[in-house]
Amino acid sequence: MPERNLAASDLPVPGVISDTMDPVQSMVDGKFYTSKSALRATYHPSGNAEGKRYVEVGNDPARFKSREKQQPDRKAIRSTLEKAQARYARGERVNLNA
Repeated sequence: MPERNLAASDLPVPGVISDTMDPVQSMVDGKFYTSKSALRATYHPSGNAEGKRYVEVGNDPARFKSREKQQPDRKAIRSTLEKAQARYARGERVNLNA
C-alpha cells in the first residue's frame, strides 16, 4: 500500500475560486457585472470615467458592532499579587535554569 500524503485532499481536484458571480451593480458606474475582475477593474482610475481610485469594502455586519471593553477583575489581580508576595516572603523562587 502506498504511503498516504496527509497534506493531500481526498477531493479529485484542488479548490478553485471562480471569477464568476451573480450579477452585481457597480457603485462606480451603475453597470452590472458577473466577473469579479471586471468589477474590480472599475475601481482603478483607468477603469472609470472620473479617473478616481475607489476602495472595495465588505458588508460584514460584525464590523459595526461595538466591542464592550472588559474591565479587569481587580479582586483577582489583587489576590494573585498577594499570593506572589507571600511566596516571595517565604523564600520561594522560580528556577529559570531548570
